[in-house]
Formats: sequence, C-alpha cells, structure tokens
Amino acid sequence: MVAGSVLMPGIVSELMGKEVSNPLAPRRAHFAPKAKRVIFMNMSGGVSHVDTFDHKPQLYRDHGREIDKSDHPEIQNRPGYEKIFLKKPQWKFKPHSQCGKEVSELFPEVARSVDDVCFISSMHTGHSNHYNATLGMHTGSFTVTRPSIGAWVSYGLGTVNQNLPSFVVIAPQSPYAGGQVWGSDLLPGAHQGTRVVPGATPVPNITPLVARNLQEFELAELRKRNQRHLDSQQSNTELATRMRAFETAFGMQMAVPETFNLGQESDATHKLYGLERGQTNGFGWQCLAARRMAERGVRFVELIHTGSSGNWDSHGDMMDHARLARQVDRPIHGLLTDLKLRGMLDDTLVVWTTEFGRTPFNNSADAKGREHHNWAFTTFLAGAGVRGGHTHGATDEHGLRSVVDPVHTHDFHATILHLLGLNHQRLTYFHDGRDFRLTDVAGSVVQGILA
Repeated sequence: MVAGSVLMPGIVSELMGKEVSNPLAPRRAHFAPKAKRVIFMNMSGGVSHVDTFDHKPQLYRDHGREIDKSDHPEIQNRPGYEKIFLKKPQWKFKPHSQCGKEVSELFPEVARSVDDVCFISSMHTGHSNHYNATLGMHTGSFTVTRPSIGAWVSYGLGTVNQNLPSFVVIAPQSPYAGGQVWGSDLLPGAHQGTRVVPGATPVPNITPLVARNLQEFELAELRKRNQRHLDSQQSNTELATRMRAFETAFGMQMAVPETFNLGQESDATHKLYGLERGQTNGFGWQCLAARRMAERGVRFVELIHTGSSGNWDSHGDMMDHARLARQVDRPIHGLLTDLKLRGMLDDTLVVWTTEFGRTPFNNSADAKGREHHNWAFTTFLAGAGVRGGHTHGATDEHGLRSVVDPVHTHDFHATILHLLGLNHQRLTYFHDGRDFRLTDVAGSVVQGILA
C-alpha cells in the first residue's frame, strides 16, 4: 500500500505492485457517478448576486432605506459604516425559458440556457476577504493551505488520458491565493493542477529538442532505474510523482499541440463561443479549450476569469460588472450548448462560482459600488446529475442573508464530489497523524439539486 494515505474502499488492488508508480491510474469511484469530469468556472473578485441571478423586487422598492445595524452585529463596528442604506440593482430582471428563472440584463446569453442550469441562491461562506474566501472555495480551508478540489478529484479518480494532466487550470492572471488555488499540498504532487496561460503558446517548452525515438529510449532507461529504486522503497511517493511527471511531459508533447489547435474547430463553433478564427485569448478561448480537454479525458478543468482589466471586485463602480459580464456571457452559453449538442453534458458537470457576493447596501444609497458579502451569494451547476431549470434555496427579501436551505462551501464541495461518485467523508488522506479531507469535518450533500 502507499504509505501516508488512506486508500478508498474498492481501489486497493489498483494501487498495489506496479500501479503504485502511477498515481494517475484510473480508479473506481465509491458508487456509480453521474459525472465523469468537471469544468469549474471561477469568477474572481466577488460577483454581485443581487445584480445577476438573485432577483429581489423589494430591494428596488426599498432603495435608500436605512438598515437598523442592531440586526446585523457583524457590521456594527465596521469603519465607514456608521449608517447603511439599501442600494437597488442597476439592471432589470425578467423571466426566461420554460422554468421562468429571472436573470438580469447582464447575462442575456446565459439566460437562454437556464432550463439546463441549477442555481443555488442560498450560498454562504466563512470569510469576507478575497484571499481567504478564494482559498476556501477551492480547498475547503479559509486559513491555511490545503489541497485544491481539483487535486482531490485527481487523487480520488485518477485520469483516463495519461498523455494529459488530470487537472488543468486556465488562468490568464494569477488569482487571489495564487498557486494555492490549484496546489496539491499534502497530496502527492502528481495531483497538482497544471496552469495554462492563453496565448500563442499556452504550454511553453512543449516542442521536443531531440528525435522522438531517442526520447523514448532515454525515458525507458530512466524508468527502469527509477523503478528499481522504487521497488526498494515503495513508500517514496515523491519518487513516484517524479516518475509520472517525466511520462506525462513526454505524452504532452504529442497531445498538447493537438488539444490546443482550435483551428480544427468549425466556423460555427467559433461563432458559438464568440471567437474569431485564430484568436488565442479571452474567456471564449478558455471555454472552447476546456471542452476539447474534457472530451480528451482531462478529469478536472478550471477556468479562472479575472477580466482583461480588473476583476469582479466592484467597490468603486458596479458598471464594471457590465464589462466583465460581456466577456463571459456568450462563452458560458456556448460551452453549455456545445456540450449538450455533443452529448457531453450528460456526464460533464459544469460549475460556475465566485468567492462571495456583494452587499445589497452601502454607506450611501448613491454609492456606485458594492462591498464584500459572504453572508449570501449565488452559484450554479449544470449537466450530469443536476436538476435543470431549478433554483435551490433563497435569501431574504433584500438578498442580505441565506435563509432558506442555506448552502455552505463545504456542502457545495460535498455535492460536487457526490456527483462524481465520491463520498466526501471517505475521500481522505492521512497526514501528520490524522485524516484530512476536502470538507474538513463538515459538509452535507445538497440533495435538493440532484436530478
């Protein structure tokens, strides 16, 4: 057995003997999964729920009304908030599709897909700082480094394409918390996310410097020597990780150029994602690249949207949301539509999230921006095993707090793992004298969103 880990029931035989040297070997889930892979879209900076997907008519009617701070002890001593006033959204909402979900004018294209989407309107999280909330949304820990959700999924399920990483992150800029967002931390290093930066060469140094037959010979000889070394100390997970890294890098030299050759796609597909032929940046490029990786067996793909000039952290002016929404709206609809047309949405889980919401109030009703708000925000899921055209939970009449079926970040993670066939309480790793897991010591599967 691999020392330093708690093996999941049913996969012990897959990790014995020679398979110990391949931490990315495909593994059986705890139970039959609905999803085989995940595309995880992270809107960095804090998207306002009350301006996008959580319609609050009363917030329009009560615009300018002062809030009694005695009802909200968390902000009683907050500097600059001696008085707080409700602030209405700057965009109108209207119902869409058969389910009648009300979506704001910011997302007209996503609105066309709402019958395939399950919104969670009652999200809340454990911190109001970007760094901590981003870390929590990715790792389940709001204070110290822990493995990313993508690393946990890679550890639990391995990958089916040994020529590509199991976990890929497409990030034009580094997000809050940096590489910790896709780190493996205490898990074996093979499960760490591989960052791809959009551009003409999304993966640098991918072109071989020597002939392929020579590379194959060198890699085979290197593996023989490393395997003899590993046979004498099978607890050396770092060696197994390094061995796997050599092989993955070799396979990527073949697979990566083809995977990121979007020129193979039709003009109609480019148009669906809002892409110009030859374009190598933008969220449309990220989404189409994610679909191509998903259909080639990459287990977990994260797309980080930080905006072309500033992220969703709209303290100064909520009109920044209009610019940012235009960058992602069509590509998100294009991705959902493309997956559905190809029959991939049936076994692909698409996740859209942000680290927290934004306040339905400010220290002036005329303030242009909104502040950080961890008491309530909205996320959505689509695809494998999810109730399309459904909204789970609710906030109060002003969008201040999650009051109906609240969903914490740990519950969100437990549900994603469940859809992948993983029991979040059994997906553990033994480290420093105790078991660790993505959901820490909390979390419940949100049954209400399951199809």
